[in-house]
Amino acid sequence: MKNLLFICMTLILGISSNVAHGASSAAGTVTMTVDMSAQPQGQDAKLWIPYPVSDSHQLISDIKVSGDFATSGVYTDRSFGTPILYAEWPKDAASRKLTFSFSVERQEIRQTGFPTKEPKWNPADYAEYLKPTSLGPIDGEVKRLADTITKGKTTVLAKAEAIYNWTVESMYRDPATVGCGKGDVCALLQKPGGKCTDISSVYVALCRASGVPAREIFSIRLGKKAEENITEWQHCWAEFFLPDFGWVTVDPADVRKAMLVEKLEPNDPKTKEYRQFFWGGVDPFRVVIAQGRDLVLNPPQSGAPLNTFGYPYAEVGGQVLDFYAPKNFVYQYLFKQK
Repeated sequence: MKNLLFICMTLILGISSNVAHGASSAAGTVTMTVDMSAQPQGQDAKLWIPYPVSDSHQLISDIKVSGDFATSGVYTDRSFGTPILYAEWPKDAASRKLTFSFSVERQEIRQTGFPTKEPKWNPADYAEYLKPTSLGPIDGEVKRLADTITKGKTTVLAKAEAIYNWTVESMYRDPATVGCGKGDVCALLQKPGGKCTDISSVYVALCRASGVPAREIFSIRLGKKAEENITEWQHCWAEFFLPDFGWVTVDPADVRKAMLVEKLEPNDPKTKEYRQFFWGGVDPFRVVIAQGRDLVLNPPQSGAPLNTFGYPYAEVGGQVLDFYAPKNFVYQYLFKQK
């Protein structure tokens, strides 16, 4: 019954800047095409694509995979359970093409009524989300800053909210950043401008340094028109674990994006509205595709662990293709509204 009600929810398009929260749901078909035929011949080619799955906020269906690959399969990584679509072409392949499509019905997230009394909980149960990453240390300068931000705060909720407020007030969106940004926390504390992965990574590192389990969530935004090219619409936000409640959604990066796009000052009433909405909420115009940092893919890649898996990843002859350059590593995401 829950899924039936969700499927029947009406799609209402929102305002500009991809942070609209007037819509309760969004639905459509995402089609990804990859063509690595122009890459050097005589070498094997391997492709890993983020593979979305259903959860309490999104329903994934009508999955289709086709192409001239020799083998393919769906796997998960060992640390985070992130689903991966994998395909491989032999050395003598003259053509290397793949098409991957799925239907998505996505629901707005609005989380309220957080418990004010914190029960006993065991941080060891969330060790994966309390440890540092290669670009997100939780000691040194990060720890000192986290302690300053959360001074006097004794609960997970109070610490997470204090860090959210600091992140919104201290970071800013830098349109010149390539892709979603690398999320290099130490560099960002020196120059606090970046895009969504940067801003979310600072939030996550500060939370972890404060003993608050947190993680980044990687997605691709859905279009608001009948058909749109969403190839470069990747987005990252964050979640923290609240005892006696579960994972809480926060998106300080979209607050800063709204402020930039709509030219809002920090004390503008609309800024306050965005800050309130993205504390426990996100719009439905996004589909979750991955999580985890420093990923070892499955099957394992030849290159280094992936900083993030928000983009497709490919190797030809063991050499990594630049996923930030879809005109060279030829791929495209298209969205068609239902």
